[in-house]
Amino acid sequence: MIASILWVLAYQRCGVAAEFDCLYSEVFLTRNAWEKRKLNYFLHVNEIKNKSEIYSKKDVLSVSGEFGIVNQIELQGRSFAGSSVKNYGVVELGDVVYTKSPLKKNPFGIVKVNRNKAGIVSTLYAIYKPQTTLYSPIIDYYFQSDCRVNNYLKPLVNKGAKNDMKVKNVDVLKGNVTIPSEIDEQRTIVGLLNKLDKLIAATQDKIDALEQAKKALLQRLFDQSWRFKGYSDPWEKRKLGELAEFINGRAYKQDELLASGKYPVLRVGNFYTNDKWYYSNLELPEKYYAEEGDLLYTWSATFGPHIWIGPKVIYHYHIWKVALKNIFEKDFALQFFEADRVRLLNSTNGSTMIHVTKKDMESKGILLPDVYEQRTIGDLLKRVDHLIAATQSRLSSLELLKKYLLQDLFI
Repeated sequence: MIASILWVLAYQRCGVAAEFDCLYSEVFLTRNAWEKRKLNYFLHVNEIKNKSEIYSKKDVLSVSGEFGIVNQIELQGRSFAGSSVKNYGVVELGDVVYTKSPLKKNPFGIVKVNRNKAGIVSTLYAIYKPQTTLYSPIIDYYFQSDCRVNNYLKPLVNKGAKNDMKVKNVDVLKGNVTIPSEIDEQRTIVGLLNKLDKLIAATQDKIDALEQAKKALLQRLFDQSWRFKGYSDPWEKRKLGELAEFINGRAYKQDELLASGKYPVLRVGNFYTNDKWYYSNLELPEKYYAEEGDLLYTWSATFGPHIWIGPKVIYHYHIWKVALKNIFEKDFALQFFEADRVRLLNSTNGSTMIHVTKKDMESKGILLPDVYEQRTIGDLLKRVDHLIAATQSRLSSLELLKKYLLQDLFI
């Protein structure tokens, strides 16, 4: 198994440049100028009801911003339809559905194309059929941007006292859109964006597979069911408190956090989603600073190990700097803490908030191999981490490319 992992790590991302060249070559389309047209040039209202009872509750569809139009039972595990669905609207492949209900990101509803099997939707939804001027999947991409769909619907929709949408189905089609009128050009654009979606999905699948492989490696390497050739000595039982010092960061009062200053103040959120920084001019004992390459551990609600990559900072309360003894290799220590984090999360199934204390961490037991085996294990897992990070970077680039394409294609 380890040999297989090493082979994967040696694999070069040889198809990436060709894939990007192919996508970019299709972006530069020679085209006639697109005219602004009313949406009713491309769509018309569909009033077909389920009168013949061809469809039942098992055919009710849900419309999701994330997943599109999908079977309600498949998406949510059950049908929420009433006792009769004979007045539900029929949605065929290629039809467009508008949800007359506010959502957090889309306060005026969403517009989606049915790319899956036919079904029915509640009378709360508006259904539209494509005119002969439209290849309907392009509508999905045109309204994929939250900003674009909100800007389009806002002037057309009035909200009632109960926050419902006061808009006639036909009135939704009265806004202007900028979509090519030539079907062949619509198909070319959809083909390009479909390829990009598939590339994004495949890249996400690779990340998921690598993360699962990493979890398996962590478990099997640390329980010693897998060992590298040439290592057979028993691992020594130790306490983490014997191997490392956990130095807590400084607690700041709000008025001590400055908008600018000599030292950035590293807080837990800066490791995850918070890109706002505070600063300090305080001169503190050296143990309260973190420099590039230091091993840190966030121990509050969002917890886990990190190698700091950045300038010299003062690390805040809820972060430990982990000062390691010589017999405890940093890369191995990082992976031990990561394996321990996974174990703790699995033991709670996410049902309770985990609080890691310094006392508990110092008393935690560890089986420690010799320094050379630590280095071998740490090096392998670091290479897996780098592969995951590189694949994640590729995914981010693809998602950014799609974002710009959606902006620039539909000006």
